[in-house]
Amino acid sequence: MSALRELGAEFVRREVAPYLQEWEDAGTIPRELHLTAGKQGLFGVALPEEVGGGGGSMLDSLDLQEAMFEAGASSGLMAGLFTSGIALPHIAASGDADLVDRFVRPTLAGETIGSLAITEPGGGSDVAGIRTTAVRQKSAQGDHYVVNGAKTFITSGVRADFVTTAVRTGGPGHGGLSLLVVESGTPGFTVDRSLQKMGWHCSDTAELSYVDVRVPAANLVGEEGSGFYQIAEQFVVERLGLAVHAYGIAARSLALTAAYCRDRETFGKPLIANQVVRHKLVEMRRQVEVARTYAREVARRHVDGENVIAEACLAKQTACDAATYVCDQAVQLHGGTGYLHGTEVERHYRDARILPIGGGATEVLTDLAARLLGYAS
Repeated sequence: MSALRELGAEFVRREVAPYLQEWEDAGTIPRELHLTAGKQGLFGVALPEEVGGGGGSMLDSLDLQEAMFEAGASSGLMAGLFTSGIALPHIAASGDADLVDRFVRPTLAGETIGSLAITEPGGGSDVAGIRTTAVRQKSAQGDHYVVNGAKTFITSGVRADFVTTAVRTGGPGHGGLSLLVVESGTPGFTVDRSLQKMGWHCSDTAELSYVDVRVPAANLVGEEGSGFYQIAEQFVVERLGLAVHAYGIAARSLALTAAYCRDRETFGKPLIANQVVRHKLVEMRRQVEVARTYAREVARRHVDGENVIAEACLAKQTACDAATYVCDQAVQLHGGTGYLHGTEVERHYRDARILPIGGGATEVLTDLAARLLGYAS
């Protein structure tokens, strides 16, 4: 095992596994965990060293996450702890030294928590249809954008110290979008409610409101009107990241189930002695291996500079399909034990359901892939 994988696995064994059910029941992750992870260099593994990252590639990030899932991390835990993975890349890539110093470095150190706000009530995956507005105003009080609108399904939005927010600074369509960093505590910016969910219990999810929120123009990420392209550039990484969540919890559920089937005796023999059980385990293994192999190959091609937008959509779906099947079968083979609250496979079963929805619903991504692959008229 590489040093990076061992670091991630040991972190989960020591800092996460003993407390995860407690955090699930509380509906939050303690801020101290971010500090601990930051001190160990777990954040920003694939970000450049000049912004405080680890200087590695996406493949290094996959190694770290795989090891953490293998050790028992949940998809919800990883979503809430590593929200920096979607909140920071746009800022880091902008080359704005002031924004990097104010938001990227302290978040990678675990001192602050960032979030990304794109989805709006009623908007779903329609990024180009964003309606939250940001109107620039220059006055004696300074150069500001005045933001009005709402966002929903925002991961870590309740705890976030800042939110990288997609806003409309121009006309309709994708060309009128920009990204602004909105800091918590800014007048008019509020967390309307914390959303209770089927899964991802320890990862807080917020509905946000922006009412005449004055944001310094210095908090603009990149050029005005470039927001859609900045978001699109990160979609490959986000979708492959969710693929890792999917095959990661599937692989963990398979390992737990295989061990349970060896130990559990029914009708005087181990459960695994039944041919139907062994065949189910093999099918679970097949789906996990296919999902992992394909996702890692797409990630390798992305690191090599290839355009893999369509392939990332397919990799995410393949992994999500695997998670849906494997986690379901894990609960089935655990029997009544698998249905109990607090059983690890029960947690993975619930968490798996968000993955075909988050980061672009499967149906939306399939249609996108159809267009990119030349199958649409």
